[in-house]
Amino acid sequence: MSEDISSGYDVIIMGGGPAGSTLGALLAKRTGLRIALFDKEVFPREHIGESFAHPLVPVLAETGVLPKVLASDCWVKKFGGVFNWDANDPKVTFFDHANVLEDGVYRWSMHVDRAEFDHILLDHAAELGVEVFQGTSVRELEPRPDGCVVTLKDGRTVRGRYFVDASGRRNSIAAKQKRQWLSGYRNIAIWQHFLHGEPTQSLPGDWNVFREENLSPIGCFAFPDGWCWYIPVRKLVDGERKLTHSIGIVTNPEVLKQPGKDFTDQATFLRTVHEVPLLKDLIGAVEPIADKMLTATNYSMINDRFADYDERWILVGDAAYFVDPLFSSGVAFSTTQAVAVAMLLERTLSGELSEQAERDLWRDYDEGWHGMAETFALSIDQWYHAIGKNNPDSIYWQSRGTGDDTVLDIQERTFDALLNTAFTPDLLQLMTQGTRLTADLDREGPFVRTAERAEPGVLEPDTPLTLAEGASVRLGVGMDVPGFKAFVPPPPFELPTELKQAIARYWEDPMGDGGALPGPLDAPVPCHRFFLAERPDVSEVRGLDRDGAAELWHLLSAGPVTVGQLDEKLTVPQRQLLKRLVRAQIVRVGEQSA
Repeated sequence: MSEDISSGYDVIIMGGGPAGSTLGALLAKRTGLRIALFDKEVFPREHIGESFAHPLVPVLAETGVLPKVLASDCWVKKFGGVFNWDANDPKVTFFDHANVLEDGVYRWSMHVDRAEFDHILLDHAAELGVEVFQGTSVRELEPRPDGCVVTLKDGRTVRGRYFVDASGRRNSIAAKQKRQWLSGYRNIAIWQHFLHGEPTQSLPGDWNVFREENLSPIGCFAFPDGWCWYIPVRKLVDGERKLTHSIGIVTNPEVLKQPGKDFTDQATFLRTVHEVPLLKDLIGAVEPIADKMLTATNYSMINDRFADYDERWILVGDAAYFVDPLFSSGVAFSTTQAVAVAMLLERTLSGELSEQAERDLWRDYDEGWHGMAETFALSIDQWYHAIGKNNPDSIYWQSRGTGDDTVLDIQERTFDALLNTAFTPDLLQLMTQGTRLTADLDREGPFVRTAERAEPGVLEPDTPLTLAEGASVRLGVGMDVPGFKAFVPPPPFELPTELKQAIARYWEDPMGDGGALPGPLDAPVPCHRFFLAERPDVSEVRGLDRDGAAELWHLLSAGPVTVGQLDEKLTVPQRQLLKRLVRAQIVRVGEQSA
């Protein structure tokens, strides 16, 4: 831990969790920038979020911390999940399930003791050159034209060129805005760690694809008042390493007011989880490691802005948004977002881009990650809708009125994102019982309803399409925010053989010589930005060159063309881009430009 605080840094990071430490490590590894990281806690410290999704692993490898994590004794290898929402009909999924079935190579992540895991990541950032100050709170941010001034709790001030808020969901001093709900469901999580639990992969039944090879999944088990998680965690208990299981209940806070359902009371909690189907078969002999239950509330929330180019601040991780613990996405999202911020700051501080290109990248970060958050949240709410519909006595069906689209902050950017983003593949695998077709989703669910609203309407083959008056385009660079691309065709579909082989080699040994897993955030990508001259900021639609944006503009510029004439020339990505242009009224339907 650093002792002396300098008067100035290139980047100041508030928060030393996975997002902040990953960002610091990447910047220190790639650049000669001076980086300070402040965290109000002294590590190790406890934290919720002990089970991860597999996109985390390539990020850990990229920062160089993966060997240190794997050499520790704080983790258990994770291969997917068991989801028991309907009585006697559990669903399972491997990570990247369809490709695992094809190539036989397991994608994996980990369950961890967050106190130790986060400490490893923070120490790694310090070893790479980040000046880390623990037990040091940030009180205020003052943006200035040439940078910012950060005031610490003890009154000291520090100057920086850019400020990153990675402090978690409870604090966002940069944005100074009220956080909005990201889900139509208001949940509370209540949990503790227990000894003597049996592994989820030991459950009997032909459905259990994890049992034969003893592959550890997360266990998620529904009951009338919500659902329970069940996560193996290797913790130090009274100074001795032991395998515990984190057992948590996720429910609506209103349930806790009902007689006999205050799950924050440990006796009530234990009585309840011992009645949950399948889970009860794993926890018959469990003993808590502490008497007090832990809680987290109001976590499915999002800030309206994630970045401000002129004020030089960025939000990353839970400070920007958090969706839901259901699909173990939080830390994977946070660290992948940190990769995006590292590229953004590196390119901005290098001076190699024009001011317009820098602004474009900052806008792409803000809008792209909002789209990722909002569409993923809608897919999770689609899942909760399905739980409720299949279980009429469930709290999720009784409270479905709060899950209406009007509760969410549905904006034009959300509709634009839905036209460019697909339903989460592994969640789709579960909800469609393996068909992976969005047509098999409940049409009344929040994701489907909102996606249908995003569609620009039925475009008949003989409908003419023309560019609107003032429609224009400019070439530039953009940030390709990773996501679940809407233009991936439904199964069966094929990735290029060479790419599939490279991905399989990577997952066989992420630290070996198989090369890095291909990722979209290493550098800006060429793009075309479509807009209307009288309102360029409002109507801008970005299309990546690799998806055929330039070719689509050429076809539209050639003159009026019918939907049928155009459609036969377009790829799937170009069709999606066309829908977005129609929705933005950059392309007119059934009329010619003046």
